[in-house]
Amino acid sequence: MNRPPSPETAVTRPATPAGPDGAAGALRALPVGLAAVVVYLGLEWLGFLHEVKGLPATPWNPGLGVVFALIVLDGPPAAAVLFAGIVLAEVLVVDTALSWPLVVAVAAIETACYAAAGTVALRLFRLDVGLARLRDVLLLLGAGLAGAALVALLLTLLLIGFGELGVQDVLATTVPLLVGDVLGIAVITPLTLRLVAARRKGGLAFGAGVVAEAAAGALVIAACLWLVAASGRPDGFKYFHLLALPVVAAAVRHGLDGACLALAGVQLGLVALLHLHGHDVRAFTEYQALMGVLTATGLVAGVVVGERRTAETLARAAEARAKAKEAEAARAARFSLVSSMASALAHEINQPMTAARALARAAQHIVQTPGGDLARAEANLANAVAQIDQAGTVIRRMRDFLRRGAPVREPIAVAALLDDVLAIAGADARAHAVEVALDLSADLSADAIADLPAIAGDRVQLQQVLLNLVRNAVEAIAAAPRPPGDRKRPGGLVRIAVAARSDPPRVEIAVTDNGPGVPPHLAAHLFEPLTTSKDDGLGLGLAICASIVEAHGGHIWLQSSAPGATEFRVALPTVATTPSG
Repeated sequence: MNRPPSPETAVTRPATPAGPDGAAGALRALPVGLAAVVVYLGLEWLGFLHEVKGLPATPWNPGLGVVFALIVLDGPPAAAVLFAGIVLAEVLVVDTALSWPLVVAVAAIETACYAAAGTVALRLFRLDVGLARLRDVLLLLGAGLAGAALVALLLTLLLIGFGELGVQDVLATTVPLLVGDVLGIAVITPLTLRLVAARRKGGLAFGAGVVAEAAAGALVIAACLWLVAASGRPDGFKYFHLLALPVVAAAVRHGLDGACLALAGVQLGLVALLHLHGHDVRAFTEYQALMGVLTATGLVAGVVVGERRTAETLARAAEARAKAKEAEAARAARFSLVSSMASALAHEINQPMTAARALARAAQHIVQTPGGDLARAEANLANAVAQIDQAGTVIRRMRDFLRRGAPVREPIAVAALLDDVLAIAGADARAHAVEVALDLSADLSADAIADLPAIAGDRVQLQQVLLNLVRNAVEAIAAAPRPPGDRKRPGGLVRIAVAARSDPPRVEIAVTDNGPGVPPHLAAHLFEPLTTSKDDGLGLGLAICASIVEAHGGHIWLQSSAPGATEFRVALPTVATTPSG
């Protein structure tokens, strides 16, 4: 399926206005067109070998590569540059013996064929002129090859029809013409399009490192060319494959841009040396055919490297966005968790504050009474301060839990982490007539929990994981159906157990409840997004928990889904560092 050009690489072509403004635009474009004609003539002079039966038998046509890039960039009107350039080149560079009607016919055929090839690639196949994808490079090469083949065929038929070319001369003229046009487009057109794209993005920047690397690459290319052509040995062909080394190296280092520059350097050096050593058109064509293979290899390698780098950049950006969204979802989950516990927390805070107020009033009454019991008043005030401290502790823990900030990795004492979880979740559990308690066995007392090795991570995130597990257990118990005719809810219990494990060193925290269990069809997908058994649930809580635990190098799983003994476990690696309380 053909896709439109991407916003990053597509070149916008403004519509040509009508009326006086359109005339002004045409006048502004005239100097550009004249400059393009001059460039075309200069490149034709550099690439021209000689004429065979009226056709320029050069296997290297760089001027066509520049003009074909203009056609792809600006559409069919740019083909006028090609028409003017061919007519002038036939007179000024080739010094043709063809009659003027034939010269005009040759120019018209070439202009029409390449204008059609460029327009079809651009409009029909949606060529992205930024050449950001392998598809676009292959499409450009295919369009150039199709245009060159059509030109070679029509010009050969034209000259045969006018008696300027014999059948025996077809291969001697057509093959160099075809090779020269294809190679001119393959080497110069991608380079021109990439230079235009770089200029429109802010220009080219060459640091000292890039200049040094380019100089080293030029030396390697020169050495390889010397072995290939400058040595003058007939077996120079066998050294041609060495030119792939600098081209592929440039492609790997700098993508398509590096490949284009390296190929241009190889091509210019090769043409210069072939001219210098007086190789005939046959040898020239043979070398250029090899150059065509090298060009296709270098362009494909360059664009594949560029695509991979673009994909890696997009993947990193997507990963960063995913992490940001995950952080937002985790924060929203914390607020949702606390929002559902808000009334219970308000009651939890109101109790110590009410008690503190009553104790303070009693102490005030004792102090105001003559001969009052000051010791009792002092005890009341101490109790009031303790109640206020308890309320302050709940508020502080909730504030820390809701705080927004970057994750902080630090050693965390397991006892302190569980203490925070019990303090925050306890109020909501009591509101649902559910008890939340540490499961202290004979071999794991409160003192033993305090001696457990520390775990490393973000305290708030790990609180969120455990609070989600406790909250899910409380809600499951609260939503469990009552026995028929029994209005009293059976006593709910959520137990939190912790144990140290070895090989690898880790701490396992288990959250067990006596609720209705997990349905079998959900058990295997609990930690996948959008999986929930709640009518109003989003199915993100356990998915976020899994993401947090895995980011801490741990693992979370459903140990048991049985009714009355549902158990989730969290394993977190330990650190041999003094824990933070």
